[in-house]
Amino acid sequence: MPTRLFSLAALATVGAMTVSVPTFAAEQWNLATPYGDASFHTQNTKQFAEDVRQATDGEVDITVHGGGSLIGHAEIKPSVRRGTVQAGEIFLSTLSNESPIYEVDTLPGLANSYEDAYALWQASKPIITQMFAKEGLMPLYSVPWPSQGIYTDFELTDASQFQGLRVRAPNINTQRFVENLGGNPTETEEADIPTAFSTGRVDAMITSVSTGKAMSAWDYVSNFSDANLWFPKNIVFVNKRAFDRLDESAQQAVLDAAAQAESRGWQMSRDDRAASVEALKEHGVTITEPQGELQTQLQAAGNELFESWQERAGEQAEQLVSDYRKRQAAQ
Repeated sequence: MPTRLFSLAALATVGAMTVSVPTFAAEQWNLATPYGDASFHTQNTKQFAEDVRQATDGEVDITVHGGGSLIGHAEIKPSVRRGTVQAGEIFLSTLSNESPIYEVDTLPGLANSYEDAYALWQASKPIITQMFAKEGLMPLYSVPWPSQGIYTDFELTDASQFQGLRVRAPNINTQRFVENLGGNPTETEEADIPTAFSTGRVDAMITSVSTGKAMSAWDYVSNFSDANLWFPKNIVFVNKRAFDRLDESAQQAVLDAAAQAESRGWQMSRDDRAASVEALKEHGVTITEPQGELQTQLQAAGNELFESWQERAGEQAEQLVSDYRKRQAAQ
């Protein structure tokens, strides 16, 4: 009888232990981006987060903080590296002070179409992945902005018109490009563009039709020279320790959602370019393409920039460009 009582008591204890075992909480990730909710980049990133949430049944719950509301642009990568936030999105070329490789998608004339821009990303991705890995980071996906052009309040017909012009330049290569043309580059975040024009800090800007539409460029410029200079990219990345904490199925769900986001994002960029061109036209912005001497002058300024970049980037640049040329030829 005592043995039977002990067995029943033991079973009761095991049963109580089984009932009291807690369920595992979801992995809560914060993803910081400097771009507002109206940006197609942010819309794509939010869809990525939702895809991960659904694929993992809520096991991985990513909150996207847009418009720099959580962390400023310059602090996103350091914060993800430290693990203060788990993931982030940045304009890739803002890292140019760390390595010339991060400048590759802002070299004028290197990639003049979405097809070329994608081939360039595929060629540069392995090197960038290695560089991120050294800091405990892992790229998830990258999406381009539409090609960059030049906004002015006059028709741009000759490079001499850049002399003394204060031009908004969001990254180092744009700044060098403006200087090669005789202009004065001014670093201004996207959200500050209207104020910069209204206060006279900026006379012109080099950016995409998407930014022009988002910032209502027609309020302060009248012309857009569709120079098709380059296709700069955003990159979304994660703290590798945070990723490694996920189980294998959740990791795969994140990678699958990232692949979908990259494919979807490139198409969204194309679609946004078309819609933005129409919006600029509807609001009276004259859109032209560089012709004759102007085209030659822009190309010369771009070539000077490319040669300088090759010297600074060294063997990595040779490897990257060689791989890119092969991919470009195979298209």
